[in-house]
Amino acid sequence: MTTRRSLLAGGAALGLGACASRVDGDVLTAVDVHPTDYPTVEAVRWIGTELERETGGRLSIRSYPGGQLGSETDTVALTRFKVLDFCRVTAAALNNTFPLTKALVVPYSFHTEEHMRRSVDGPVGQEILASFESKGLIGLALYDGGARSMYSARRAVHVPADMRGLKVRVPRSDIFLQMLETMGANPTPIPFGEVFTGLQTHLIDAAENNWSTFQSTRQYEVARYWSQTEHCHSPDVLLFSKIRYDAMSPSDRDLLRAKARESVTVMRGLWDAKQTRAREIVLEAGVQANTVERSAFLAAVEPMRRRYLQDETIGALMRRIENEA
Repeated sequence: MTTRRSLLAGGAALGLGACASRVDGDVLTAVDVHPTDYPTVEAVRWIGTELERETGGRLSIRSYPGGQLGSETDTVALTRFKVLDFCRVTAAALNNTFPLTKALVVPYSFHTEEHMRRSVDGPVGQEILASFESKGLIGLALYDGGARSMYSARRAVHVPADMRGLKVRVPRSDIFLQMLETMGANPTPIPFGEVFTGLQTHLIDAAENNWSTFQSTRQYEVARYWSQTEHCHSPDVLLFSKIRYDAMSPSDRDLLRAKARESVTVMRGLWDAKQTRAREIVLEAGVQANTVERSAFLAAVEPMRRRYLQDETIGALMRRIENEA
């Protein structure tokens, strides 16, 4: 069982404890499960470059991409306990601990990527980011997570009935478990880093994510069917240790927040290019891509959506998101 003690011990063993990772306290550590050239990793690296420039080298960031320090859930805990400073996590992986994030991942909450951007850039996004502080984290920014669709090593999916019996990898999120069940699949929560092997060995039959992740993880080599369900946009959240933040000077806090906000534009520019190229690479490799009967998927998840709309807090956020459409 993962405990606070085991996480702290693991961080110390990796040389990332407060004493081991920095001598003067000015080198900030950042983690991501995505590879080094992924837009979220590059956006945080940009923040580091800007901090160095603005402070004459006093502040900088050391990045650990590629899941070097464990799963997203583990890195959130490490950041809360100040073993790490930054972590980038998909909103879906935060739902069970940070309830307001549920509004971001209820299926078909966002109609398009533009709708998602308008929503998270406004008061809804700010309210969700502010909610992390009560649990030991500072929400700095909401990055794009793309439209998530299904991909399978077994068969193409056109309607929910095609998903019956498929073991589909999902993040450890109650909403994702419920969503896949309503679509008729067998949701299987395994760590992100195990998806390729899971597809290869048939531990799972399918997974769901965006074009960039599908391509960058090379999962397209073992899952040859892409079905454009676009069932969810799960924005990524950039989080920072509150313990570390509270120890910073007011001017450094302001600088950190300003650069994090500016990094959203940087990330989106990289993201748009990455999504386009990732799709080209996957299709050139022979993956079969198809559209789906969107109305059938909407009908399948509608009872679930109604349940969340009846929740006083989550439902209110969902209605505000809808008003941004």
